[in-house]
Parts: sequence; structure tokens; C-alpha cells
Amino acid sequence: MESLDAIFEEEIDPRYNRDAVESKLFGIGSESYVVGSHEFYLGYAVTRKKLLCLDTGHFHPTENVYDKISAVFLYLDEILLHVSRGVRWDSDHVVILSDDLVRLMQELVRGGFLERTHIGLDFFDASINRIAAWVIGTRNALRALLFALLEPTDDLRALEVEGNFTARLATFEALKGMPFGAVWDYYCLKQGVPVGLGYLREIQAYERQVLAARG
Repeated sequence: MESLDAIFEEEIDPRYNRDAVESKLFGIGSESYVVGSHEFYLGYAVTRKKLLCLDTGHFHPTENVYDKISAVFLYLDEILLHVSRGVRWDSDHVVILSDDLVRLMQELVRGGFLERTHIGLDFFDASINRIAAWVIGTRNALRALLFALLEPTDDLRALEVEGNFTARLATFEALKGMPFGAVWDYYCLKQGVPVGLGYLREIQAYERQVLAARG
């Protein structure tokens, strides 16, 4: 704690830099040095007015970051999410459109936390094209966010308040088959970017014309 206090002693204008602290799975005698646990950094972020960074690959396999978000927002104005794909215990692999990623975005949307959340991604995977890793991971994060934004949150909340859990469950299940893909394709068209796997042709052309020439 004293070391961090010394590091952060000089204030930096938040317009140019936002300081954040980040925990990793902590245990006495773990195979590598871990600076601090989630509990330590949560306390530090609250008392020192820093951003708390929640890394989706830095917790025990039975823990989920989306379960923590509403709790930490009771005490913090903003958080930083490091969204990556955990491959124990390395957490920085290309993001895929998983149930966990969708639930993470749903929690942000349902709680109205988007404007209070900074989202960072990671793309570590030396076995694939680096540009493709960036595009695939970014698109998957956006697709998960779009899926969450398309959810009829107000209707589901009303059913919850009414105690109509039958209709709530039926709605949740119906959402799984709704035409999310068509909305995503239309969004890509509106943004002037390739639809579907069309981006691969552009990446492959760049690889032939630019990357190969660097060798």
C-alpha cells in the first residue's frame, strides 16, 4: 500500500490519464508473485479514488466478473474492464463470443453502467494474424454489446416486479432465437465495414501486399 501511495503521489490530470489498479488470483505460495488480491485492490480503489480494473481472466474459474459489477458500483464511480479470454492462467487471448462475454455486456446494459465503464480488450495469440486477432476480438465485443442492447430490459424488469417469472423465463428463451445476426449485418453495412467474413479478404490482401514485404 505504501509503495502504491508513493507511485500515485504525483497527481496527473484525469483528462490525460486515468490510473487503475488490478488484482489477480491471489494465494500464499502461488507459483508466481502476485502483488495483491481483489479485496486489497477494491479497498485501495475505494479509499484512493482510483479506477478498479476487473480482468476477466484474473479470477478463480468458478468466479465471474459479471457477478461483481453491480457490487463494486455501489462504492466506485467508474471501473475499467480488461476483457480477454482466459486460458489458465494466461488471460490475454483473443475474445470470442462466449456466454460469459454476453453476460458481461448484459450486466452493463441492465444496470445502466455503460457510461461509467471503460472497456479494454486484449488480442494475444501469436499463432494467428495480428490484424485478424484485433478485428475478431473487437467485433465479438461489439456483437456481445449489441446483443445486450437489443434485449427488452424494461419489459423484463416489469415482469420481474410483477412476479411473472413464467413470462420472464419465456422471454429470455425467446431472445436466444431472435434475429440478432441480421441486425449486426445491417450495423456493419451502415458503418461501411465488411459484412460477415468479408474482412478476411482485406486482411489477407494486406498480409500479401504489406506484411510479407517486411520479411
